Amino acid sequence: MTRTTRWLVFVISTPLVFLVAVGGLIGARAAAPEPAQQGFAHLRVFEDVVSLIVSSYVEEIDVDPVMDGAMRGLADSLDAESAYLTPSDVRALDAGDTRGTADIGVVVARQFYLRAVGVRDESPAARVGLRSGDFIRMIDGTPTRDMSAWEGARRLSGVPGSSVELVVIRTNAADPHRLRITREVAPADPASATRANGTPLVRVRSFGPATADDIRKDLGAIGAAGSAPVVIDLRGIADGTAAAGVAAARLFVTGGPLATSAGRDGARTVMAGEAGDGALAMPVILLVSNGTAHAAEIFAAALRDHGRARLVGEPTAGLAGEQKLFRLPGGHGLWMTHLRYLTADGALIHGQGLEPDEPVAIPIVEFGETPPAADAVLDRALELARSPRPIAG
Repeated sequence: MTRTTRWLVFVISTPLVFLVAVGGLIGARAAAPEPAQQGFAHLRVFEDVVSLIVSSYVEEIDVDPVMDGAMRGLADSLDAESAYLTPSDVRALDAGDTRGTADIGVVVARQFYLRAVGVRDESPAARVGLRSGDFIRMIDGTPTRDMSAWEGARRLSGVPGSSVELVVIRTNAADPHRLRITREVAPADPASATRANGTPLVRVRSFGPATADDIRKDLGAIGAAGSAPVVIDLRGIADGTAAAGVAAARLFVTGGPLATSAGRDGARTVMAGEAGDGALAMPVILLVSNGTAHAAEIFAAALRDHGRARLVGEPTAGLAGEQKLFRLPGGHGLWMTHLRYLTADGALIHGQGLEPDEPVAIPIVEFGETPPAADAVLDRALELARSPRPIAG
């Protein structure tokens, strides 16, 4: 390797070295030197790869996109929400630039392409048939194979009335569907309540600062009180912060730990109940799906951990972490998960999800097909609500 090439490798690999340090490959504990040694071994291989590409590839290359791809791959290997950010991405994040106040009503995560985790009720995406679990293969002609969830969410937002074109696959990758969707501002009604066969049924549409109050008011408006069970539908709800999930849990739990977060050092932070919590004492049955994530998962875990709820449906998404920006040289950044949430007994929610107490499969409906008239998950929940002990283990 020539002196010039070594200098070039040093200059362009500095951000990657920092990424590796942040990820812990270099910063391993002194008592366990093997991971550090492995990290240095990987860096030596990386140096050789860059040197070969610069000196021996069939044509002269632009090193910047090669390095961006390498760092993007490193970040993407961490989890579904961590991401490498270019300098322009970091500037947009610093400026709070989300490209507009409107969106299509979808929360995405990385899984090969971008996957729709949650789809908001009656949103533009829901109206054109996008469903939780769909893979978004392209956004406005740009492939999502190398796109982070952070970038995908930003591309899906914009000014009200603007449109975005998605190429979506559901079960058959050979049969993609093109969807043109007009962005709208999300409505400010986080929940609604009705009765299903006499049982109070709350549909949570999103988790935000007003969700807890909205649930309480809606249940009061339909006369839900006392010991009669209520059903709360969390299927496909993937937005919101841990604080929003905890605030809603305080309606039903009288005290104790409601959510626990843990970082790399093992230190844990507990979000506990407060005096006056637990205003609603009725048994709760929660409907969950693969699209139940973030605040909804934390809310569901808190109620079940305290014996206040039973989960019916599918395993949840396992997206219960918090990300923050780690700044890198040259204006680059790493949007990385630094905290993840646990159940009361110490089991991970992030990366694992919650298993339902009553598993019920949710059928996949192909584009153009009519969904089944019966809702098997809700029907099972209503059966439990009519039983003498609806949340007994």
